[in-house]
Amino acid sequence: MGPAHSLSGAAAWLGVGAAAAAAGHPMPWPVLVVGALICAGAALAPDLDHKSATISRAFGPLSRGLCEVVDKISYAVYKATRAPRDARRSGGHRTLTHTWLWAVLIGAGSSLLAVTTDRWGVLLLLFVHLVLAVEGLLWRAARMSSDILVWLLGATSAWILAGVLDQPGNGAGWLFTEPGQEYLWLGLPILLGALVHDIGDALTVSGCPILWPIPIAGKRWYPMGPPKMMRFRAGSWVELKVLMPVFMLLGAVGGAGALNFI
Repeated sequence: MGPAHSLSGAAAWLGVGAAAAAAGHPMPWPVLVVGALICAGAALAPDLDHKSATISRAFGPLSRGLCEVVDKISYAVYKATRAPRDARRSGGHRTLTHTWLWAVLIGAGSSLLAVTTDRWGVLLLLFVHLVLAVEGLLWRAARMSSDILVWLLGATSAWILAGVLDQPGNGAGWLFTEPGQEYLWLGLPILLGALVHDIGDALTVSGCPILWPIPIAGKRWYPMGPPKMMRFRAGSWVELKVLMPVFMLLGAVGGAGALNFI
C-alpha cells in the first residue's frame, strides 16, 4: 500500500492547508509544499515494523536492520500488554507503530529535534521524509533507479527546501511565532502522516489497533475499521482504481483551497 499511503498523506496535508487558510492561518506556499512531501513520506513510517515494506528498502541495510529491531520491540510490547481476548501472533506488524500514541510521540519527537538541533535537525527530517516520499509517490521510478540516486535527490531537495523555508516570510515560523519556535510545526505533518497510514490500514481486512492501549470489547489491540463488507485487501483493485484517484482529487481541491484559488 506504499503509493496509496503516500498519496493519502500528501492529500491530507493539502487539506490541512485549506482548513488553515479558512481559519485565518494560511500556509506560505513553501510550508504547503514541504509539509505535503513530509506527510507523504511520514505516511510510510508506521511500517517500520514490517521487514518487507517500502520503508525497509529506502535506506538499504540501515532501514532493513531498523525494521527488524522495531518488529521485535513491537512484538514484545504486544505480548506484554495483550488482553486475554487478543489474538496470539508471531510478529509485531500492525501493533505498536500503528497506534495514536506512536503517532503523537513521533510527531512530538520530530518537533523537539527540529527546534533543538537547529538547521541540521531540520535537514535530517527533510532528507529522511523526502526519500520516503520519492519511494512512495514515484515508486516505479525509484525501484528502477539506484538507491544512491534517490538519496542524492533527497539530500539535494532537502538542502534547497530548507534554504527556501529560511527566507523571511517563507514559513520557518509558521503557526508557532515565538523566538526559538522556528520549525516547531515540522512535527505536525509527521504526526498526520502516521495517523493517515493507520486510517488507511483500518480500511483493510485486518483492521488497525489505532486506539491502543484503550480496551475495547475485552481487547487492548482491538482492530478498528468499518464493517467487514466495506473493507478490502491491501493491494487490491479498490486501492488502485478507487482510493488513489480519490486522493488525487482531494489533494487538488485542498491545494487550491490552501492557495485561495477556490
